[in-house]
Amino acid sequence: MSLTYAGWRGRVQCAIGLVLAALALLAPPLSAQTAAAKATAAKPQHTLLVMGDSLSAGYGLSAAQGWVALTSAQLARTNPGWRVVNASISGETTAGGAARIAAELKRTRPAVVVIELGANDGLRGLPLAQTRANLERMIKLSQASGAKVLLIGMRMPPNLGREYTQGFERNFSELSKLHGTAFLPFLLEPIARDRSAFQADNLHPVASAQPKLRDHVWKSLAPLLE
Repeated sequence: MSLTYAGWRGRVQCAIGLVLAALALLAPPLSAQTAAAKATAAKPQHTLLVMGDSLSAGYGLSAAQGWVALTSAQLARTNPGWRVVNASISGETTAGGAARIAAELKRTRPAVVVIELGANDGLRGLPLAQTRANLERMIKLSQASGAKVLLIGMRMPPNLGREYTQGFERNFSELSKLHGTAFLPFLLEPIARDRSAFQADNLHPVASAQPKLRDHVWKSLAPLLE
């Protein structure tokens, strides 16, 4: 039996209505879709890995007071697509960093690596060639993973001897130039001459000095985040 045009159109409209109703049941509510979109947009897309010693681990400070934590807070405001992984360890030498770097790169897959190590090598009078080789390993592995590198230098007190202190400082500048990294010659430069900026051990900066260190590092770090 043939259908009239009106009857055929009615069946088609009914079928379309059933399909739309089924799709509506399968689709999440609009509010859920909006929340999911916001969550995706807020999720960090890039990682900044910091490999440092007690100066970056925030020795003697609360977790939120160190320059790395302050940098993380600043990134949340200015570069919300970034997160900071602070893999710094108090007492760490370049040998420790060189031994850990491959695993940290695999675990965090950073876009930028900040290397702040060497102070403990210098204070222990470790061979300059050894320190240089360890730093170079960290730089090369980081760059091979596709990350940009910021190398942060350190200076030693003159009582270690002119030859050692000058060679120690040259390690950083020469490696940065050789491998084309971003470079900050001296982490403590803004506070080095201010005794009140340091804790009782005269080695580790106090909490009130940390914003100066954050701002000092930021000048070299910011271009790498673009």
